[in-house]
Amino acid sequence: MSILVVGSVAFDSIKTPFGVADDVLGGSACYFSTAASFFTQVNLVAVVGDDFPQQHVDFLNSRNIDLAGLQKSPGETFRWKGRYDYNLNEAHTLETHLNVFESFRPVLPENYRDAEYVFLANIDPELQLEVLQQIKNPKLVACDTMNFWIEGKKSELIKTLAKVDILIINEAEVRQLADEPNLLKAATIVRSFGPKTLVVKQGEYGVLMFGDGSIFSAPAYPLEEVFDPTGAGDTFAGGFIGYIAATGHLDEQNLRKATVFGTVMASFTVEKFSLDRLRDIEYSEISDRYKKIKLLTEFADID
Repeated sequence: MSILVVGSVAFDSIKTPFGVADDVLGGSACYFSTAASFFTQVNLVAVVGDDFPQQHVDFLNSRNIDLAGLQKSPGETFRWKGRYDYNLNEAHTLETHLNVFESFRPVLPENYRDAEYVFLANIDPELQLEVLQQIKNPKLVACDTMNFWIEGKKSELIKTLAKVDILIINEAEVRQLADEPNLLKAATIVRSFGPKTLVVKQGEYGVLMFGDGSIFSAPAYPLEEVFDPTGAGDTFAGGFIGYIAATGHLDEQNLRKATVFGTVMASFTVEKFSLDRLRDIEYSEISDRYKKIKLLTEFADID
């Protein structure tokens, strides 16, 4: 079953302790779509400028990603420049140029409006709500957001969350959104806004998933080399929602499996800059890492 994703397509310039990459393909919609495309078809809605090269269009088309919803507007594509120090969990934004993304108004092609699985990437919560108003009868709506929207548009965000099934954000954002320092209490408050499931990204420490009376923890896949964490959260979401859409099951056990697949996809992304690592992996490598994470978390019952 296909997935609808609405988000950003960008050019990123990134510096980490391990190298530099300038004007590489990025944006939440790109990372999400590429990861999800290993599991099912993706319909992408975003905007780019007239400087967006055909080679990137060709790459996305080659990955089972439908681009009928990719708008092209006069001007320059969204650009982000950032730096990571040895604490790779924290990005330092150096420059942000929204360009054509500043006036982006998502308009869904008619055949996208029947989407059963929807991912609202990190954009203005008012735009997220506009997207939902164009969709007829979704089976599952998942959403991402960030501290900027929590601080500046919290009431609008909460209105959007009332229509969301799964919220995927990081630990600091959970506490900020709930205005509660204790993570367990904060998770309960956030889920009261609407999402039945809350997925909390913890970077190199893995992921926590909160559901009805349950908590699931998945570790990050252990890596010897991490070059660039940009897009890891969106890649996680792509693997997570991609697996759910491919299987069509929303039960607790399937959500747990989807969480591990999300973790696996994120582990590939951080091994190279941009989407370069995702360009050359095979599904067998994804399956292999899934099995290794399972072994990491297995232990015997008490006697």
